[in-house]
Amino acid sequence: MLALLQHWDTQLLLMIQGWHNPLLDFLMPIITTLGSGGMLWIALTILLLIFRRTRKIGIVMGLSLIVSALLGNFVLKPFIARARPFEAMPEIPMIISQPTGYSFPSGHTISSFAAAMVLWFYSWKLALPATILAGAIGFSRMYLFCHYPSDVLAGALLGILIALVMVFLYRITFGRRYPLRS
Repeated sequence: MLALLQHWDTQLLLMIQGWHNPLLDFLMPIITTLGSGGMLWIALTILLLIFRRTRKIGIVMGLSLIVSALLGNFVLKPFIARARPFEAMPEIPMIISQPTGYSFPSGHTISSFAAAMVLWFYSWKLALPATILAGAIGFSRMYLFCHYPSDVLAGALLGILIALVMVFLYRITFGRRYPLRS
């Protein structure tokens, strides 16, 4: 079963490599940088924490990002220890510096989808562009040959799940007294 998954993962990733063109080669490194270290999402969390009206959603987003980083980078990546695509196929040229660490799951994608999902509980006007950006960041990780499609899919699903759990925990802890929307 794992061999079949690896086969389809590799085939899809190689198909994406066929989409390289000057425009995407310029845009994808910029998009992936937005998700590096979760910095964009951390900055958004800080901005949300500053204002009283958005502080509660900022708290939930911050907790989601912390859990995402801990689960993804310190639990799952070392436990699964999946090599990155460029290590398995060194003949494919990279257009960015090779990232360090393991491949599964995509940390960029976990944090991006965790942040975007939390925003769905506050404002769809913010959540929709955040979700589109999260998807673009996840795609950029495949385009740049840093992750397999299953790494990105798992990252998206984990990010969504973590956000849902954090919202649930917030709601059972604070209930109606402190709704996420002010």
